[in-house]
Amino acid sequence: MKHDVIEHSFQLWSAESEKAKGRPSVVATLQGSAASIVAGSFSWQADLPHALGGGNSAPSPTALLLSALAGCAVVFLRDTLAPQLGVIVRSIRATASCESDARGLLGMNGALPDLERLALSIEIDSPEPKEKLDGLLAVWKQRCPVYLALVKARPVEVSLGVLQPV
Repeated sequence: MKHDVIEHSFQLWSAESEKAKGRPSVVATLQGSAASIVAGSFSWQADLPHALGGGNSAPSPTALLLSALAGCAVVFLRDTLAPQLGVIVRSIRATASCESDARGLLGMNGALPDLERLALSIEIDSPEPKEKLDGLLAVWKQRCPVYLALVKARPVEVSLGVLQPV
């Protein structure tokens, strides 16, 4: 079934490439101490830990970034690439992690706010030989947009608009 859907999309987008193009966006607004985030019909929250002035009521933006990486590994591998490449996948578990120094967020001397040592561990339950799973992972590393955004960072265009009181 998934293979048929993927094949249909492949054929459609081969004939009409404009139908494959999108411009995903997410809007975050302040809601108490947290950010209320909306993307289409989906919504979630982000917050900071108490030590950084937040309410600790939701995952941190760093946790959400890591969740995007781990989530893309699980669903893109299972739902798109495995059917497309004819690989049997029974289940997948992905763990994304990094090191950080919260002092950098406070501008403390000698500490950087950068995320260091980003890592992704993927465990796949499959009857396929290791070589075939290595090939699946290699294709994922070529096509996963979240992974590529992290390893091939692009400039982010930032603008600031100031709301004036009425």
